[in-house]
Amino acid sequence: MPSKVFSAATLGLHSLPIEVEVDMSPGLHSFNIVGLPDTAVNESKERVSFAVKNSGASPPHHTNRRIIVNLAPADLKKEGPAYDLPIAVAYLLASQQLVSSDIENKVFLGELSLEGKLRPVSGILPAALMAKEKGFKQIFVPKANAAEAALINEIEVFGLDSLEQLILHLEEKEKIEPQPKTEIFFLENNEETDFDFAFVKGQEHAKRALEIAAAGHHNILMAGPPGAGKTLLAKTLPTILPALSFDEALEITKIFSIAGRLNTQNPVIFNRPFRSPHHTASAAALVGGGNHPKPGEITLAHRGVLFLDELPEFRRDVLEALRQPLEEGVITVSRASASLDFPAQFMLVAAMNPCPCGFATDPVKQCFCSPAQISRYRRRISGPLLDRIDLHLEIPPIKYDKLTSEKTGEESKEVRQRVEKARQIQGQRFKNENIRTNSEMKLPQLKKYCQVDSAGQEILKTAVNNLHLSARAYHRMLKLGRTIADLAGSERILASHLAEALQYRPREDNL
Repeated sequence: MPSKVFSAATLGLHSLPIEVEVDMSPGLHSFNIVGLPDTAVNESKERVSFAVKNSGASPPHHTNRRIIVNLAPADLKKEGPAYDLPIAVAYLLASQQLVSSDIENKVFLGELSLEGKLRPVSGILPAALMAKEKGFKQIFVPKANAAEAALINEIEVFGLDSLEQLILHLEEKEKIEPQPKTEIFFLENNEETDFDFAFVKGQEHAKRALEIAAAGHHNILMAGPPGAGKTLLAKTLPTILPALSFDEALEITKIFSIAGRLNTQNPVIFNRPFRSPHHTASAAALVGGGNHPKPGEITLAHRGVLFLDELPEFRRDVLEALRQPLEEGVITVSRASASLDFPAQFMLVAAMNPCPCGFATDPVKQCFCSPAQISRYRRRISGPLLDRIDLHLEIPPIKYDKLTSEKTGEESKEVRQRVEKARQIQGQRFKNENIRTNSEMKLPQLKKYCQVDSAGQEILKTAVNNLHLSARAYHRMLKLGRTIADLAGSERILASHLAEALQYRPREDNL
């Protein structure tokens, strides 16, 4: 008698229901898995056999029968060890060693050890979301994943230590209590950190630019000599970003769950991500990909910060791969087997030296680079990529009196209050627009929310004519002016707001 239980497969950032069917027939012993399994799924035959034996049941390799496991739909690639548990349950049902009613309302996920213990797996949160949407009543997962699955309401979550424990529960001999719902009580940016705006000496111009970038989710590039504080400023930026909403926290947690990067002790991402890949990273590592596409650094930085230090040292093809997601907020990874969309609404923060030796803009130290070397170095970053960056900053060296001053600047929590107020204004403005921040505005929103008076029009006209701004740079300047107006509490974009936005455009000799 064939048996069927349900599991889940991850496709991009979503899960699909998988039917795990097992049937047995007389004949020479064989144990086969069909339905496009990868190596990890095929190897589950051995894990399942010994886990069943060590759980007190008769294992597949002790039977003189042909055993077939079918994972449907058959045209979807099945990956990873999470199918161990559903295969074991389906085998026990097919061999009539387990009798359980209402098995069709349950979803099973988990990797089995040889002794029958459950090990954690990735992708539990999207699987629990799928189970809720498809009308399943219960989901059974490893104990270490239970708190993650319990983020989803309206479905019972059972955390398992072993296969034997599950058998006793399904036979109603020893009931397992459902996992209590995981509540997110406190979503304020309260992560302990060694970075704070108050610790940054001088650089008031740069701190103002970071405040604007945080308020409108704008991209920023900092250029200056070594030791001027570019990396410190970038690492301080997360301390002024607004707290995550519940929906944002769930969205980011889902991404990290699929990537297998969640902490099982604390399965919720409370703070905005800050990703800082090394300049040797490949294009696939940065934007996502692989034979079976997985999210890359830009998706892991979704709703947070992607910091690229030593920007010109990244390979040209890696940087060019950022152009489309910077514009669209999503990355489409296409392979022969599938085309997947990963969210990539990240804030790009980049840092670079002005020349190979680093001292071209230093007022004291001498630069030994030739004009040709400086030109080649700066041309590693293409014009189209630079055009997608809203704020271009020159970071000067810090003078001694600033460095040794006992006076401290504003603390991050004070700046964050202004940023959150500006974000609240944007949230109210875009409540019916399906966007969250000024940087996400498209042409219809620009026409609606970025009206400029005659004085402002003159500034824009001068900027376009004298700086030869592209249409994209013109629109980004409007978005930046809108953010500066929000920080000032102004309903209209004034000429002073556009004048400040204009100073963050790069000079021609810096391109």
